[in-house]
Order: sequence, then C-alpha cells, then structure tokens
Amino acid sequence: MEEANAQDITQKLLQWGKGDRESLNELALQVEDELRRIARKHMRRERPGHTLQTTALLNEAYLRLINQTQVDWRDRAHFFGIAAHLMRQILVDYARRAGREKRGGAVCILPLDEGLAFPAEKSEELVALDEALERLAIKDPRKARVVELRYFGGLSVEETAEVLQVHPNTVIRDWTLVRAWLRRELGAKA
Repeated sequence: MEEANAQDITQKLLQWGKGDRESLNELALQVEDELRRIARKHMRRERPGHTLQTTALLNEAYLRLINQTQVDWRDRAHFFGIAAHLMRQILVDYARRAGREKRGGAVCILPLDEGLAFPAEKSEELVALDEALERLAIKDPRKARVVELRYFGGLSVEETAEVLQVHPNTVIRDWTLVRAWLRRELGAKA
C-alpha cells in the first residue's frame, strides 16, 4: 500500500477516534478491499461448503469495528490488526456455535504461510489453533499477537513490528519460534 494512502487511512482513523462520523464513512470505502482480502484469506482456510460466506464475515467484522469505542486508533496497521483479531474471533465463535466437536487425537494441519500446514476442511482446527494461541498468550502475549497479525491479519513483518512497536528482526524471530511451538502443541509433523 502506498505511503500516502497509509497516512490518509491513519488520518481518518484519528478523526474517527475524535468522533468524526464522516471520516468513518470515508474510511470504510478506503479499507473495504483490504478487509475483503483478509476475509477471503480466512474463508479459504475453512472447509468447502462452509455456511458462513466472505461477505457475511466482512459485514460482521465491519459492524464490530465501528462499534469499537474504547480503541485509541494509532495507524493503518493497528486498524488491520484489530480487524484480523475480530475476524478470527467471529470464525471461532461461529465454529463453536455450530456445535463443532473439539479436536480429537488425529493430527491437525493448518498452513501458517511458510511452515505449518493444517487442512482447511474443518473448523475444529481453527478452534484448536485459537485455544493454542490463548495458551500461548498467557505465556508470551507478544508471540500470540505475532501469529494473529501475520497469519490472521496478513500483515507484513514490518507492519507487525509497527503494531507491536518492536524491531522487524524480533517479529521474524518470534514468528520462527511460535511456528515450532504450534507444531508441537497441535501435534503436526514438521
């Protein structure tokens, strides 16, 4: 994304945070394509025939985003990080509501860009991943956020570093370590 566009999004977020509803309308038009891309990425990981559609996920996330009143919006990366988190929660909640059973003894594989691979057919893997990330967040919240921002949000290393206010090398190191941890936690073979 162009630097000018990122700055414009940041400016609209700050104005929205101060109560300017018109900035929210302009922002919605400006970020819709990126939010749709994130939603599609999430839905590609779901099983074929999933009853929740990309547009429904996008709309639900948008409704939750505009109802965020306690957020001090910092910038574009922060916004998309929160959007990714909300989409993850929507999918996990949907899977739980749909009566999905917890993961059994079988190996689950869910692709984390460069390394881990989970099949996208079942929502149980998403619930298992969410539970593993919740356990990780207790031990190391930053590493859990790295997964959330990179995997669920599609943020680059640089954008993730910006959101977390750390050096990009820290993100790379955390990403490598957390992928290994998730392999072990979820029983996936390397």
